[in-house]
Amino acid sequence: MVVLAASIISKSGKPLVSRQFVDMSRIRIEGYLAAFPKLVGTGKQHTYVETENVRYVYQPIESLYLLLVTNKQSNILEDLDTLRLLSKLVPEYSYSLDEEGICKTAFELIFAFDEAISIGHKENVTGAQVKQYCEMESHEEKLHKLVLQSKINETKDVMKRKASEIDKSKIEKNRGERGGFMPLQSMSSGRIDSGFGSDTNMSSTGGGYGSSSGFGMGTDIESFSTKSKGRPPASATAPPKGLGMQLGKTQRTNQFLESLKAEGEVIPEDVRPTVGQSKPAAPPPTDPVTLNAEEKLNVTLKRDGGISNFDVQGALSLQILNQDDGLIQVQVETGGNPAILFKTHPNINKELFNNENILGLKDPNRPFPTAQSGDGVSLLKWRMQSGDESLVPLSINCWPSVSGNDTYVNIEYEAFSMCDLQNVVISVPLPALREAPSVRQVDGDWRYDSRNSVLEWSILLIDNSNRSGSMEFVVPPADPASFFPISVRFTAASTFCDLKVTNVLPLRGGPAPKYSKRTLLTTENYQVV
Repeated sequence: MVVLAASIISKSGKPLVSRQFVDMSRIRIEGYLAAFPKLVGTGKQHTYVETENVRYVYQPIESLYLLLVTNKQSNILEDLDTLRLLSKLVPEYSYSLDEEGICKTAFELIFAFDEAISIGHKENVTGAQVKQYCEMESHEEKLHKLVLQSKINETKDVMKRKASEIDKSKIEKNRGERGGFMPLQSMSSGRIDSGFGSDTNMSSTGGGYGSSSGFGMGTDIESFSTKSKGRPPASATAPPKGLGMQLGKTQRTNQFLESLKAEGEVIPEDVRPTVGQSKPAAPPPTDPVTLNAEEKLNVTLKRDGGISNFDVQGALSLQILNQDDGLIQVQVETGGNPAILFKTHPNINKELFNNENILGLKDPNRPFPTAQSGDGVSLLKWRMQSGDESLVPLSINCWPSVSGNDTYVNIEYEAFSMCDLQNVVISVPLPALREAPSVRQVDGDWRYDSRNSVLEWSILLIDNSNRSGSMEFVVPPADPASFFPISVRFTAASTFCDLKVTNVLPLRGGPAPKYSKRTLLTTENYQVV
């Protein structure tokens, strides 16, 4: 069998890709390809055409023809086997089977044809082997590139350090040259007044300048020493003009430091507090009585839909600042959800709670202990388990799909309208990568943790304006199972129990103490597996 050429042409006979495996002039192969559409009949079942000199073995591919030009002495069965192999290779390398797609991947198709046919004879290879040969992956080449890149990065780091040292030395040198102005500032704030009365004080202070030129003129120093301790004239207290120009040099230094920061250098700097620069930390409880209701959420969702585990565990704690306010009882409303099971502390009067929804100690003469810090005293715990997927506050769908040499991953979230979610972080595990994934679209922010190979998708707040969102990123080919389990973290200001504190009842009589309630929902283990 001798294959003269393997070609892809249009239905009108326009050659798109043609690979010749024997010595053949361009005019000759163009003549063969131009004559082929005239020889193809309509309504015939066979896929070959013979002329006096050659045989055409072809297969239609949408609006194109995949064509083998062979001599008439070749084995037609082997020709069909070769055509079948090439028909599997074409869709592997061309993303669209039209003229534009074929022309853009012409060289890849030619290389694949060369691996399948050698000197006109079919090689004993499969489509997967041809793809592997064309990729030509080499461990030595990868190792060489890694070593080369590490050397480049090391050189850049050395260059940055040298540049930083040079500019720091320039800054120190400039500070040394401007050192004479420092005593002037301190002197203008108090030392001048103490030195007006004696020449010795002024002379010792003036020695720090190095020369009288730092003060403008030597005669000014003499005039200062002879003046009384009264208020100095305005001209004497005014700083010299050179001082303002020297201070202006710090702008140039700041520009250099900003450029170093942009390149990745860590520059320590003195941070001065400014108004509104950062939010203050949450203050400790200031009310005499504080009740904290906190729920922890444990959810396991299935990647194909459904829920494996939904468990809510909550607790109500009491924090009292003063011992005088310890003799109280707390009246609550539980919401009446039969799926929630409550359990009181052993020191709490269980019968009083079951009958009147009042939390109080078994001994009414015993006050609650005070707690200046921590979570306070636990009063009540509850738990809810369910298999209802509609209760899930945040559902995650992940769709990995492999296309060619890339894996496209689409992730979308949908939040339940029960409450607003804050500080949402969706952590997606990734296979080992040499560089960060290519994020095509994201609603929110993202960060790649290269140490743990995790992509973190963060949304600051999910409310009625963004109950749903999506993210799309691309990584090299990977197993879809490698993107699971997906972990989720968030907080919310409302709970499933909807426990309400209606009143705080004093046992000694008198007005009820002022109280406040804090509610928090957090995730303890929230995963999509």
